[in-house]
Amino acid sequence: TKGLPRPCKSIRKGLIMADDQAKLAVESAVLNALNTEGTISDSRTLGLDAKLVAGAVRSLGSYEMVVAEEVTINGWALNDEAKSFLTAGSAEARCFAAVPIGGIPLQTLKSTLGAAVADVGFKQAMQQKWLALEKGEVPMVVRKVESVVDVVQQQLIALEKGQEVPQSDVDKLKKRKLVSPSPTKYFKLEKGPKFALEKVKLATDLTQEMILKGTWKQQQFKEYNFNALGLPPSGGHLHPLLKVRKEFREIFFSMGFEEMPTNNFVESSFWNFDALFQPQQHPARDAHDTFFMTTPATSDKFPSDYLERVKATHMHGGYGSIGYNYDWKIAEAQKNLMRTHTTAVSSRMLYKLAQEGFKPKKYFSIDRVFRNEAVDRTHLAEFHQIEGVICDKGLTLSNLIGVLHEFFQRIGITQLRFKPAFNPYTEPSMEIFSFHPKLKKWVEIGNSGMFRPEMMEPMGMPADVSVIAWGLSLERPTMILYDVDNIRDLFGHKVNLSMVKSNPVCRLQLASGE
Repeated sequence: TKGLPRPCKSIRKGLIMADDQAKLAVESAVLNALNTEGTISDSRTLGLDAKLVAGAVRSLGSYEMVVAEEVTINGWALNDEAKSFLTAGSAEARCFAAVPIGGIPLQTLKSTLGAAVADVGFKQAMQQKWLALEKGEVPMVVRKVESVVDVVQQQLIALEKGQEVPQSDVDKLKKRKLVSPSPTKYFKLEKGPKFALEKVKLATDLTQEMILKGTWKQQQFKEYNFNALGLPPSGGHLHPLLKVRKEFREIFFSMGFEEMPTNNFVESSFWNFDALFQPQQHPARDAHDTFFMTTPATSDKFPSDYLERVKATHMHGGYGSIGYNYDWKIAEAQKNLMRTHTTAVSSRMLYKLAQEGFKPKKYFSIDRVFRNEAVDRTHLAEFHQIEGVICDKGLTLSNLIGVLHEFFQRIGITQLRFKPAFNPYTEPSMEIFSFHPKLKKWVEIGNSGMFRPEMMEPMGMPADVSVIAWGLSLERPTMILYDVDNIRDLFGHKVNLSMVKSNPVCRLQLASGE
């Protein structure tokens, strides 16, 4: 009643009191009838509302004041058409009665009875061979028998009174949609072990007052129902992004990939940019594209020999490259930032692999990245990136294309196209496009390429080792799967929590991969 005007609250309170009084009155009537008769063979004889009687019986039964047996009778309910047959007769009987001995034109019969009754009645009367149609210039309806018995009307009257009708006849009435199942329930009642004319309210808890005053000795307590179900616990709910993330992880695991540790959101510019052979004057390293840290602002924990090789490659080239020919500054590499891509994690893992001794590896990661972008329906300043990396000898662009077809096939995407692109740390590079059946056009779904020698060989990786990689966002496929057209409704402070509780199970269209 919160927020209701005072008159509305009064009316609601009055209705509740009236309802309670009606329930008490029915309970009293049941108890008085049992006290007088001893047993009640049919609760319908009480002449009380069936729902109120059912509630009263359940309540009195919980107090062991009555013993009840519920009886169900498979009755039948008549629809409006059938109810009209009770007095006016069935459609076929009315149609027969409207046909004189000499016959009547079909059109006249329809205008006399009305099209609805005439059509149904004439059809049924024809099937029972009561009437026939003589074709000619004017179609005539004539009688084939002198008189008829309206069996349908008799059957409906019997069902209305609760009398038995052969099942075969009931099936015919059901087929004509004149009747529908309507089970009737009633109770057989007798006195229970704790029968009384008034219900004594049982205590549900042992209170401090009962113990202090000693009234608990005389108090009657309600028995515990240990078979009753408790309230369902309000457990947590998985966000749609987490559900889709789980599906992608299963795909990577099924393809033999190993998950990379991605627990450091804060990264140095060295691992985020410099180790990837991304020049220090690249626009992505400006403040308007990247979130730089103020505390701690810098980091100096780099492998010194590796740092010198990265510096030399940027400034003078090597490994078949002329480099960028600029004055590389350690101060730029030391700047801390919120990582702009999970490829920073890939660079750390590949360096570690080179130091431990190369062996073929498959890595993947799915985690959050941050970019200083304007927020709109399709962009956020933080989102999730999916990345796959394969490191082995002799890998080519054909291997990358084959792996991409296998990967996307497992999420139900089979139509792929590739477009040449530029990335500072991959060469060759490709944008990945897929045909969107709803939009009926090709849309970009990811990026890919082969890591450059200028990135790999300074790490200490053998010259004949190649690394293929690809990446895509987690939000875009999730928005498509859950029909979300605004990314802010999926991730961020504007998310509706009820959506998180009620969203369906995620099921990507997984292929067998065999």
